[in-house]
Amino acid sequence: MQSFSRGWSFLKQAWEMAFKDKDLLKPSIYALVAGMIVSVIGIIPLAIGYFIFGTEGVGGFVMFIMGGILVFAQFVVAYVFSGMTVYLIYGYLSEGDGRMDKAWEIVRRDFFDILTLAAASTAVNMLKSAAQRNKKNSITANLARSATSLLETLWTEAALLVLPAMIIDDLNLKDGMQRVWKITKENLLLVGISTVGVRWVTGLISFLFGVVGFGIAFAIGGGLTYVSGGNAALSITGIVIGALVFFAFVMVASVFSSYTNTAYHTCLYIWAREVETARAQGSSVQVNAPAPLAAALA
Repeated sequence: MQSFSRGWSFLKQAWEMAFKDKDLLKPSIYALVAGMIVSVIGIIPLAIGYFIFGTEGVGGFVMFIMGGILVFAQFVVAYVFSGMTVYLIYGYLSEGDGRMDKAWEIVRRDFFDILTLAAASTAVNMLKSAAQRNKKNSITANLARSATSLLETLWTEAALLVLPAMIIDDLNLKDGMQRVWKITKENLLLVGISTVGVRWVTGLISFLFGVVGFGIAFAIGGGLTYVSGGNAALSITGIVIGALVFFAFVMVASVFSSYTNTAYHTCLYIWAREVETARAQGSSVQVNAPAPLAAALA
């Protein structure tokens, strides 16, 4: 319960920061729009490949590779705009202002490193997908499914911390992973991860957004269909409006979750980085966490 309470405290502080500097939210909105465009464009060759090759034998392998390319493109979009959010938050906390022009410049500088992070995440995703597609009920298959699910969970958390290392300290994938591993071994990250339940809070609120959106959409679509008296045009209009309302709630939940999680891991990395620097200099003075995280840990 305390973990959830701290997660809620961080959420309020993070969004107070966003309301003071609206630029902090822009990359999450851009990521949503760009991700939708990439998905729509990517589905077209997948659909064509399905009708040409099918899903058996060589066709299944071709579809698997095409799906992997789409997943890679989605990761690139997500990491590019998350990287912008990281730098904007870093700029806000260190200079009092997150500047979009600097964020674009940093993302362009680190674009190749972002591609390598996206490639690694794609590989992990495809390993899990391959294990899940194996329908055998053997011990080996079950272990593979469990292992790849755990790997994906661990990698997702690691990637959220490696990205700030790339953006803030200009590190490549290898050096970023080594840095995150080093500060994790020194328990500079585990405290925040284990005591601040940001994932629980964002998950719950996103779920509530979805439930409310579905309820309103169902009421609109079902209500207009009921009062239409068999009028097809009115029924279709109600269904379309209901679908749009539900989609709007899902979009808001996506932006909310993306920004909050990125803000959390950025603050966590900045804090660990400053503590590491203080220790290296032999200082025994306690280093305060960035304001949003400090409020959660108070």
